[in-house]
Parts: sequence; structure tokens; C-alpha cells
Amino acid sequence: MSRYSIAVVGATGAVGEEIFRVMEELDFPVGELLPLASARSAGEQIEFAGKSIRVEELTEDVFEGRDIDIAFFSAGGSISEKYAKYAVEAGAVVIDNTSYFRMDPNVPLIVPEVNPEDIALWRESGIIANPNCSTIQMVQLLKPLHDLYGIKRVDVSTYQATSGAGKEGMEELVKEMQAFFAFKLGEYKPEAFAHQIALNVIPHIDVPQENGYTKEEMKMINETNKIMHSDFAVSATCVRVPVLRSHSESITITFGEDVDVDVDRAREVLANFENVELIDDMNNNEYPMPITTTDTDITAVGRVRKDLYSDNILHIWGVADQIRVGAATNSIRIAQKWIKLQEDN
Repeated sequence: MSRYSIAVVGATGAVGEEIFRVMEELDFPVGELLPLASARSAGEQIEFAGKSIRVEELTEDVFEGRDIDIAFFSAGGSISEKYAKYAVEAGAVVIDNTSYFRMDPNVPLIVPEVNPEDIALWRESGIIANPNCSTIQMVQLLKPLHDLYGIKRVDVSTYQATSGAGKEGMEELVKEMQAFFAFKLGEYKPEAFAHQIALNVIPHIDVPQENGYTKEEMKMINETNKIMHSDFAVSATCVRVPVLRSHSESITITFGEDVDVDVDRAREVLANFENVELIDDMNNNEYPMPITTTDTDITAVGRVRKDLYSDNILHIWGVADQIRVGAATNSIRIAQKWIKLQEDN
């Protein structure tokens, strides 16, 4: 098997660390490995395949002469904006986890289970974009249902874990809970979120837009149709909840007026879709939850039910690990498909 030289930008962040874990677990064909981070983190060691590897500083010329095949970027949009082009110029394909390139018409936006054929468009820019975490798990559930009935509208409310704000978000929840049990929560000043997240929910993720939606909500709306090559209506309400990892979504799907939803058939196509697991047995208290999807690579779906008033409406509940399915695992799956494309050609 061919081995590939890999760079990981943002190597010491939550997603970067998870990329290393997923590559090991999936036996990804890594040859040379170049972990990159800011000057502040340069010199740290990361563990991979039983070896300690020194983190190097990300600079404009760090890719020169390194023969990097694949560069994963997970260090924020401004970093991708500045440095991705240098990786591409050095001959690497960039798989970008930030929002910077997602809506660029020359950059494919990929969820491998949904639109793998778009990976072939990577040569336009040398870059493949990884979608928003909430979008990824949603389109994995929408795709088989859209193929079955044809979607006209999607309304989604998200319950997003603190992991969506990185290590700082998770640490803030833990610190606030510690302060609560020490009867000092009132003394703790939130930093990662606008408000206390412990024992609270915050209906505000990312920057508010003029239309009343947030940037996070607009990402889900715009990215869904780009990935699925569709034009159905999408509305999203994104909420931060006091959970460490794994985002949950309540999704209402409206099909054409002539559709009479068969719930058993909907369950069947969901259960048979790649990397989706149906967990839907209310009588035995079985349904997707963050504690059961965390540290897994599945998108779990349950609570599949027909609307009480309209035969063409279906309600579902989906959960997936935001750091893995919503970022690291999707990136590795993109890379696997990209490798197959190169080897087939």
C-alpha cells in the first residue's frame, strides 16, 4: 500500500488531536507526519503510532521541499486564509476544517457519504472543504430520505455541545460545574460563551446576522444545499447546551404534498445508509444520546415518527460526535476517498 506524507495544521487543538486518533484507529496510510501549530505551541510533542513527534511552527515556507501529499487545516479561518495557499503551491491537497472556503464555488464541500463525486473537483483550487459540524450529521440523515421522497423543506433545532467551541468551551463547562458544587458559581465570569453554560442553554451560536439568524444557522442553511445539489428550504435554530461532546438535532422534514410517509420505509433507508445507525425503541428507552455517540464515528438517528397532522411530514432526532463525525472523521473519510481517486486514476 502506498504511504502518504501528512501535515496537520492546528496539531495541538481539539480537532487536530482527534485527527491523529482517527488516523491511528483507521490505520490511515501515513508515511511522514508533520504536525504544525502556532509559535506558542511549537516544540510540543504529539504522540502518533507509538512515537513522539515534535510540533513545528506554521510559517509561509514550512511546506517547501517537504513533499506533503495531504494537509489538514484545523486552526481557524484566518489561518486557512493565509496559509492554505502555500500548502497547495507546494503540491499538497488541503482538506480544510474551517468555514473559510466552504461557500467558494471553486472549492468542493464534501460529506463522503452524500456527495463523494464532488471530490474530483479538488483540482480547481487544490482545496477540499469540510462542512460545518452540524451540517455534516444532518445531511447524512437527509440524503437517504431525499432520495426516497424528495425534500421540500427542513426545519432543524440543534442542541450543540460545548466541544463546538473547542477546548476552551469544554473547559468552561467543567470549571462552572466545579464552581457550582463549591457554591461559587456566582463568582465565575464566563469567557468562552456570552453567558453561563452550566445548568443553562444559550440560543446563540456565532455572530448575529441582519436577517435575525446567526452565522452558525446560515452555515447550515447554505451548506446543506451546496452539498446535496438541492434547492429546498432550510431553517435552523442553533442552541448551545451544557454537554461536553456530541451535537443533537431535532429535524422536521417536509416532503412534496403528494407524499404519504411510510415510517417503516423511512426507518429502513436510514438504517441502511452508510455510517448511520438507527436507535429507535422508545419502549426500551433506546434512542440516540450524546453519551452513547461520543468517541464513535456513527451518526445515530431515532424518534422517527410521522407528523400528526400532515402525511408528508417526518420528524427525526439525530446525534453525532462533533469532534469526530463533525470534523476529524469526516476529514479522514474525505482523504480516504481522495486517495482512492488518485490510485484509480
